[in-house]
Amino acid sequence: MGGIMTAEPQHTWPVPPPDGYTVDDLFALPDLPPHTELIDGSLVFVSPQRDFHSLVTDLLAQGLRRAAPVHLRVRREMTVVLGPRNAPEPDLVVVRAEAVQGRRQTRYEAADVLLAVEVVSPDSESRDRETKPRKYAAAGIPHFWLVEMAGERDHPAVHTCELDPVTKEYALTGIHHERLKLTVPFTIDLDLAEIDHL
Repeated sequence: MGGIMTAEPQHTWPVPPPDGYTVDDLFALPDLPPHTELIDGSLVFVSPQRDFHSLVTDLLAQGLRRAAPVHLRVRREMTVVLGPRNAPEPDLVVVRAEAVQGRRQTRYEAADVLLAVEVVSPDSESRDRETKPRKYAAAGIPHFWLVEMAGERDHPAVHTCELDPVTKEYALTGIHHERLKLTVPFTIDLDLAEIDHL
């Protein structure tokens, strides 16, 4: 007697067009996983984040919101359109208030972004440290912060960078371990050890 065999459900992955995906495709494709990014025409799926990633993003978002001038807004995990084939999702962005168009908004243009922040994750080290900063700089985003987990206590180390208008590349302006104290892109003074109390 033969039993009835049932097939395991198959997931259908989108097949990329010959020239890769565009920003329009990113927003039109149904059922993409949350936080899907578009890098050089390819869809990039994000792995589940570590506790460090979540806590540091919260800490920086709170600090930036307290410090940001009234003409700026802080947003988490929003797509930034850099060009027709690049739409990454920084962990945090500071945007001009006039760029905020409503609660249903899904993206910002690079020209509206003053600061992009990436918190390094194990699955995205190369993208966070190399690919995205190059693309943010090329798109003219004036400030970039890269946050790494450092030291025995797994505290954040915030690498702050400013766009060099001549080279169109980021120049490192500091590495902050215990306290993030800056005057650009606006004045901020944040105790990074607060991560232990979140």
